Amino acid sequence: MESVLISPAAATVAGIPTIIFSIFIPLVGVAIFAYIMFRRIQPLVKAAPDERFGCIGQRIGLTLKIWLAQWRQPRYLLAGIIHIFIFAGFIILGARSTQLVILGFSENYVLPGFSGIFGQVYNVLKDYAATWILIACAVAAVRRGIFKPARYAVPPRYGKDHTAEAIFVLGLISTLIITESLFEASLVAAETQKGLHAAFPAPLSLAWFFSHMLSSSSQTALQNTHLISYFIHDLTFFFFLCFLPLGKHFHVITSIFNVFFMRVEKGNVKPVRYRISDEQLDDLDSFGVKVFEDFTWKHMLDFYSCADCGRCSDRCPANAVGRPLSPRFISIKGRDYAFQHYPLTGGNGAEAKPLIGDIYDEDEIWSCTTCGACEQECPLGIEYIDKMVDLRRGMVDDGLVPQSLQKPLGSLEKRGNPWGKMERKRADWSKALAEGNDVKILEKGAAADTLYFVDSISSFDDRMQEIARCTAQILDAAEIDFGILGKAEKDSGHEARRFGEEMLYQDLRDQNAEAILNSGVEHIVTADPHAFNALKKDYAELPPVEHISQTIVRQVQSGKIQLKAVEDPAKIYVYHDACYLGRHNDVYDDPRQAIDSIPGIKRVEMTGNCRDRSFCCGGGGLMLFYEPEEEQRMGVLRVEMAQKSGANVIVTACPFCLVNIEDAIKVSGLEGQMEAMDLTELIAQHLVSVNQ
Repeated sequence: MESVLISPAAATVAGIPTIIFSIFIPLVGVAIFAYIMFRRIQPLVKAAPDERFGCIGQRIGLTLKIWLAQWRQPRYLLAGIIHIFIFAGFIILGARSTQLVILGFSENYVLPGFSGIFGQVYNVLKDYAATWILIACAVAAVRRGIFKPARYAVPPRYGKDHTAEAIFVLGLISTLIITESLFEASLVAAETQKGLHAAFPAPLSLAWFFSHMLSSSSQTALQNTHLISYFIHDLTFFFFLCFLPLGKHFHVITSIFNVFFMRVEKGNVKPVRYRISDEQLDDLDSFGVKVFEDFTWKHMLDFYSCADCGRCSDRCPANAVGRPLSPRFISIKGRDYAFQHYPLTGGNGAEAKPLIGDIYDEDEIWSCTTCGACEQECPLGIEYIDKMVDLRRGMVDDGLVPQSLQKPLGSLEKRGNPWGKMERKRADWSKALAEGNDVKILEKGAAADTLYFVDSISSFDDRMQEIARCTAQILDAAEIDFGILGKAEKDSGHEARRFGEEMLYQDLRDQNAEAILNSGVEHIVTADPHAFNALKKDYAELPPVEHISQTIVRQVQSGKIQLKAVEDPAKIYVYHDACYLGRHNDVYDDPRQAIDSIPGIKRVEMTGNCRDRSFCCGGGGLMLFYEPEEEQRMGVLRVEMAQKSGANVIVTACPFCLVNIEDAIKVSGLEGQMEAMDLTELIAQHLVSVNQ
């Protein structure tokens, strides 16, 4: 049946067939888009290699969950819901936009499979999708332009604010929605006026409202509306397509790829260079990232994919305490650099300049605690830790090491611990154990089933030695045959690696691995999350590694460990999730189960700041020695969070956390009101002998 309105494929304007424009606009639009994308890919071609083609099943699963299902968006509820509505609408209307382009030169075209019942259902769905997108755009524009959430602000030192671009894009999206609805509504109104059967728009949808508004218009007005709305939609669609790779909305194109290639394992650190073995590192002329092209192609894709949503910086503890680091701008400055040095016209790749001092500052990179909060929050799979580590590797290679870190790094190299203590004193903590709790040192023929890997801080720090003693008591109570390496043990190297000292880390790793394997143990347990992460993620071919919290839960459940009722029922406990136990290794429940296994204990949560949203204490590893520029200590903020939860005892499961939180309690003037203790201390206090 012939339509009552002339389609864009058959109409003429001033004697010129509009099909010419229907063909010309897509051809020019696609050509310009292809050219822009070709130029944008140039730095990725020059980038360092990256191994991202394994674990395809996991990658598909992450893409479906994080990209398609928008799993992380609701963590910021209002903004997340708005984004989900816009994203879902885009997915639904993608087919309609494709159909509209083809309708411009193929009259009455219907996408394959879109005729019949499916097509009718789709038409209803796309009408409602267009409606909710327009509403979501309006809410987003008001929120971004008037209320202006703090996380969108751009400090002057980082450049211009991106609010104008965001509102402009919302305007483009709204234009696409309005013109598509007008195109459909004008045809419905014209057919209704002629008494013909019309495809009825979904009730209360945008197209439904427009069809009622146009119901009394003349056929000429409806015809003009039909054609004008079509070509405005066509022009806007291809302008939008070409505009996306020019700024922060590049993520609309790159996000699916960035999520697909995101890290599938947390806690690990990329090698110095992919396809280069440890034995070949000495042959490298340069370590780490020094110029832009030293980044891997995935990390450049990260820069392109940043949506400038500010979630990473909003959850970053370094940013929260005023350190000169905002993860968001690590990405934005990287993208700006790529756009400037690989412009759309002219030659690609201007003279490479050192990244440190040109776009990044030394203090900015050293301020990162590698806590992983930024990566956990990012809805697009952007990674920061590997970039920080690679930039630090480059700085270490150039001798740009902060003064406060030079001594502990030198001590690690000379003595195997950052305190510079004698190796033979590494097991001295065990001398204060009660009689009958002797700890075996696995040397000169001594053997055990389980190795307790103590690591440096619990071996040498006077206060943290209590964690080592309590851990030994727990293992002894569980009747576990365990021993320690003593002077043969070196620092795990966890922080040395994350501070860019790769060769030092490898030396420590090799010595530890040799000692562990020579000991003949079948299991490893540690009370230090940093050692736990290093042995599990950085080392290779070691026996299974377990954190003491996991051991406690298993032994309590088996009946090997029994616990007496809580000593002081007036105390209210809260558990602080250590970054390298929680976010990096997903050990959240075991410490809580261990605490809850004490009869009568009262435990609360730091709601909104626990589990994978825990706030870093700031004391991880060599950060104890680093002297950053900051307005407030991270530990102080963490203590305040604990106090607001109603707790008066903070339980940690990490010696570094305990150091910082205890110091923060003193600094905050909360001694006598708040206290901190390690999980092992809490459990040791409540141990009951099985034979009692």
